[in-house]
Amino acid sequence: MKSPSPPPHWPADVTYIAEQQYHTSVPAELRLQLCHERTSSPTLNQPSQRLTIIRRISESAHPACGQFGLFAAKKIPPRIHIVDYIGEVHCDERPESDYDLSLCRTPSGLSVGVDARLMGNEARFVNDYRGIKPRPNALFEERRTEMGELRMSVWSGSDSIKKGDEILVSYGKGWWQARLGQRNA
Repeated sequence: MKSPSPPPHWPADVTYIAEQQYHTSVPAELRLQLCHERTSSPTLNQPSQRLTIIRRISESAHPACGQFGLFAAKKIPPRIHIVDYIGEVHCDERPESDYDLSLCRTPSGLSVGVDARLMGNEARFVNDYRGIKPRPNALFEERRTEMGELRMSVWSGSDSIKKGDEILVSYGKGWWQARLGQRNA
């Protein structure tokens, strides 16, 4: 199977993927639950036309100046699925990664994350709203694909996102506390 073409401005040191990759730390029985459990929740296909573009941030006041951000390629209506957060699904600790987010926690307490530090898709470039806008214009929300795979997705918020606007979410207090704790240790 041919690997997908990365979008413009994709970094050379990150592998572009269109499907989740599973690390050996994910137990086989849990992987089956994550990949194939059907639910009654709505499912969506990835849009055939990309809703996003990756751009280098040049505004000096932006907290991620010199890095990349995810921007609306066209107007995005409220409550629309924008893109899934794709990466390596894992159950091990990854404190060194700024691209690791929580997918779920099992009833037994096992944490499942998705890490897009070394491999991922456009969603890895979504930035936190703090220091940029008064509030996020998008949010992370889990969903199941048509095949039943559990994924974390980026959705537009209650208002439209204008063409050219940066897509911004809240990383959550836990993410920031973990980063500040590491720096103060």
